[in-house]
Amino acid sequence: MLTQAHARSWPDEDALASEFFAPVTESLSTPILRNIQDAANRLCNGQVVAFPTETVYGLGACAFDVHAVARVFDAKQRPEFDPLIVHVADLEGVRSVTSSLPDLACRLAERFWPGPMTLVLPKSDAVPDLVTAGLPGVGVRIPQHPIALELLGAVGGPVAAPSANQFGCVSPTTADHVLQGLDGRIDAILDGGACSVGLESTVISLMNDEPVVLRLGGLALESIEELSGPVSLARPDSDRPDAAQPAPGMLSRHYAPKTAIRLIDCDGSPGTDFGEMRPALLTWGNHQEDEGTFVAVQCLSSTDNLSECAANFFAALRCLDAGNPDVIIARRFPEKGLGRALNDRLERACGSRDPDGSGGGE
Repeated sequence: MLTQAHARSWPDEDALASEFFAPVTESLSTPILRNIQDAANRLCNGQVVAFPTETVYGLGACAFDVHAVARVFDAKQRPEFDPLIVHVADLEGVRSVTSSLPDLACRLAERFWPGPMTLVLPKSDAVPDLVTAGLPGVGVRIPQHPIALELLGAVGGPVAAPSANQFGCVSPTTADHVLQGLDGRIDAILDGGACSVGLESTVISLMNDEPVVLRLGGLALESIEELSGPVSLARPDSDRPDAAQPAPGMLSRHYAPKTAIRLIDCDGSPGTDFGEMRPALLTWGNHQEDEGTFVAVQCLSSTDNLSECAANFFAALRCLDAGNPDVIIARRFPEKGLGRALNDRLERACGSRDPDGSGGGE
C-alpha cells in the first residue's frame, strides 16, 4: 500500500552501498556521504544536502526551515520566482504540506507513487511562501529511490529539493555531476550512484477542476491519461519571464549546456558540411551517420528504447559539452511516451541560446 512506503524494509546501508553507490571524484570542499543518518542529521540542522532520487539528484533543505530553503536558492543562484518541489516519504507527509487532497490526487497517488510524478496541490500554511514562489499551490511527490525514501524517513519531515545544479544548467544524474556544479557551495552530497529514470518528474497541477501538465517528465503523458482522461499541457508565458512560475522547469531557458545546440528531425540527416566548425552529435537508434564528421558522438540507445535514452540523456549532454565542440547536433525523439519530455528538454536547451545561437546558458 502507498501509505506504507515509509515503513518499507530496505537493505542495511552496507547492502545499499554495494548496490547503489558508485565511485565519484572526491571533492576538495564538499564532503561525499555514504551514511544516510549523517545526511539526515545535517538536514535537520539546517544544512543543504544533495541526494539521489530516481529522476535526478536533488538539493535538499528541510521544507519548513525558511533559512535553509533560502540557502538552496543561494547555492543554485536560482531566482525566487521559480518554486521548489517538496519530497515526502508517504501520504502522511503529503497531508502535512497540503490543505486538501482531491479524489483525483488520491487516485494518481495510488497508481504512480512512489515515482516520478509531482502533484501541485493547495498548500498548507506551514509551507513557507519562499518554497512556492508565493503561489497558493505546492508541488509534492514521493520519490521511488530507496535511499531517498530512507533519508526522508530519517528526517521525519518534508524536504524541499530542486535539481542539484546551478540554475538553468544541465541536470545532475550522478554525485560527480553535482560536484562539477556545486562543489564548495553546498554542505554535503549523499552518493547514490546513477539515477535510473534520468529525467525530472512530470508535474501535474490539480489546483483547478481540470488537471494540467505543467512539465513533461519521467512519467509518460499516456500513462496519466489512462487514469485521468485527457489533460492539457501548459506553456510558459514568454511575455512574463520573471513572473512566479507554477512549477519548476517551465521557463523557456533551461537545461542548457555551454555549447549551442542545433536540432534535427527524428529521421533527418545531420549533414556533413560544417565548414570550419567542430560539431558533436547526440543521437539514438540505428541511424547511419558518418561518425568521422564529428569530434564526439553520444548514442543514447542503440535501439528505440526511450527509457534508455532518458536515463542516459543528461550524462551524454554533459559529456559532449565537456569536449568544447562548436555546436551539438541533437536528434529529436518521437513525440510519444518519454520522447515528448526529451524533446521538451532539447527545446529548452536551445531556448537558452541567443537568437544568433551564440549565447551561453544561465
